[in-house]
Amino acid sequence: MTDFRRLSDTVWASPQISLEELAQAKADGFTSVINNRPDGEEEGQPSSAEIGAAAKELGLGYRYIPVTGGGMTPDKVAETVAALEEAEGPTLAYCRSGTRSTFLWSLAEASRGADPQDLVTAAAAAGYDISPIAAVLQGLSSEARR
Repeated sequence: MTDFRRLSDTVWASPQISLEELAQAKADGFTSVINNRPDGEEEGQPSSAEIGAAAKELGLGYRYIPVTGGGMTPDKVAETVAALEEAEGPTLAYCRSGTRSTFLWSLAEASRGADPQDLVTAAAAAGYDISPIAAVLQGLSSEARR
């Protein structure tokens, strides 16, 4: 059963997806997938190579941007911005619970000038609390607007 949660008109977050859920994402109209979950984080999770191959077979764009103990680095934010800008339609980002994907999405959007409160509100509506990084979002958004 899918747990795709809408963050914006073009981006959804999800906990770990299976190969079957990837097919459902395609059927639901997604055109690309971002995998924020590092390989081997939990026994039995599909690998990036497996998800990437299945995505390609389905005609979906695929980006592997794993977030590990090193966190949400500026490079990860920039990779996410690029992935979102290259997407040709709705994007599904996933990790273990969807939280890292939501954090990374919000940082990417703030770095492009999105209103931080709008991001916090959208994440909350999807069931994710990004309020702990509200100040960081504000700083990124302010910098982008200069």
